[in-house]
Amino acid sequence: MKKTGFGIKTLIVVAALSVVIGVLITARFDITPQTVAQNFWKDGSGNGIGMPVIKTDNFVELAKKLSPAVVNISTSQIIKERPIFPFPFPEFKGPSGDDQFGDEFDKFFGNNRENEQPQRKFKRQSLGSGFIINKDGYILTNQHVIDNASEIIVTLSDQHKKDYKAKVVGQDQKLDIALIKINAETDLPVAALGNSDELQIGEWVIAIGNPFGLGGTVTAGIISQKGRFIGAGPYDNFIQTDASINPGNSGGPLFNMKGEVIALNTAIIAGGQGIGFAIPVNMVKDVLIQLKERGKVTRGWIGVSIQDLTPELAKSFDIKESNGALVSSVTSGDPADLAGIKTGDIIISFDDKLITEMNDLPRIVASTVPGRSVEVKILRDGKEKTLSLRVGTKADDEAGSAEPRDEKVQKPDKKIGISVAPLTPEIAGRLGVADTEGVYISAVAQESPAWTADIRRGDIIKEINRTPIKNMKDYNKAILLLDKSETARFLIKRGGGVFYRVVKLKEK
Repeated sequence: MKKTGFGIKTLIVVAALSVVIGVLITARFDITPQTVAQNFWKDGSGNGIGMPVIKTDNFVELAKKLSPAVVNISTSQIIKERPIFPFPFPEFKGPSGDDQFGDEFDKFFGNNRENEQPQRKFKRQSLGSGFIINKDGYILTNQHVIDNASEIIVTLSDQHKKDYKAKVVGQDQKLDIALIKINAETDLPVAALGNSDELQIGEWVIAIGNPFGLGGTVTAGIISQKGRFIGAGPYDNFIQTDASINPGNSGGPLFNMKGEVIALNTAIIAGGQGIGFAIPVNMVKDVLIQLKERGKVTRGWIGVSIQDLTPELAKSFDIKESNGALVSSVTSGDPADLAGIKTGDIIISFDDKLITEMNDLPRIVASTVPGRSVEVKILRDGKEKTLSLRVGTKADDEAGSAEPRDEKVQKPDKKIGISVAPLTPEIAGRLGVADTEGVYISAVAQESPAWTADIRRGDIIKEINRTPIKNMKDYNKAILLLDKSETARFLIKRGGGVFYRVVKLKEK
């Protein structure tokens, strides 16, 4: 069963209880495998403040023992702004709005009318939460809590409520976690990190944090669901809970009834109640050593574009089940290409981990140490194959897209509902693609089979039913073969992405 999710527009990242203060302030790569490096945090095995399982209705003892390891985080960001003063005599402006006197006015009054004005600075403050994972002062929180902060103040939860300035040790925007550190005079209480893979739906959990600046707030609930995809990032795998989470809770811990941290509270549904999302702690542990030693995270990379294997696509590939990640493109020279993975393959297992849906693969690949060789199981033409792949790494890149200019619209094909044209160098350039293989869709008829399948004007057809489409001749031949077909599988290139679409040519 496919996992359901939420659009990112419906979410609120709960860090930032941001308040603008209206006070003017004057005046190849080296990676240490995680299996070799030593953990610097406490695992939930009786170390730290982890404690044995207690009665599920006894939250009092848990709150007493866990609260000291939870901290309040206050960040400040300096916003600089220089006031812009308009030309002082608008009646003397020209028709275009320019100063008619031009340089002569500046010579008389000076040309620093704007620069002479003092630059104003505003302080923006945000509130969040975190928890101590090492007695020397290492603290976990969300990346968005400390993003672009000029100052980070950590307030302990002990009776003295002492403040410490913190520095950022490492941060990872894609997973939304940050590791910060304070220098305290004594050993600090530590929260033990549990095993989020062992969580069960319906299990009791406790959230402790700093909602709306109300430090030390304890709430309780259950695990509502696991493996939620909410559109927050490329490695979504959130735990859903109904333990109350509010703005200011971001970065705070979600504890199980053993007193172990099993997730970081991160997001809520805008306008929703009893629906919060937290990052599983096992995903955090995968990158903690990199954050501490390198300040950033380098992830595994194999060089494929993938999409969900819908029931319609599975049927077009003559596959009964729609499990796995469908490969829609393979980057030449990257690990997947070198391993023999091809467009149209369905990845069902990576490093002995099952791929039940598309979103599983990026998380598993990312958590694999670059340089490792792993086994990848694929389905190709209905047969299972096992390939050996050496995981690589790749820096983030920026994908762009371009819309084509208006072209002469041809009469759409009635069976599919599209008009196509040769992919000339000029059109390819406007679309931002490097090659001219394929045909360009110049029009899509509304309510047509192509329109229903989300094929758009400006798309490039690269393949129809595994037949490569390099030019108009290939396209016309492929279309003729569809006369007795009920569906057709199109490989489409759009912008920086490549994906499959199934077009239903006629009803059964």
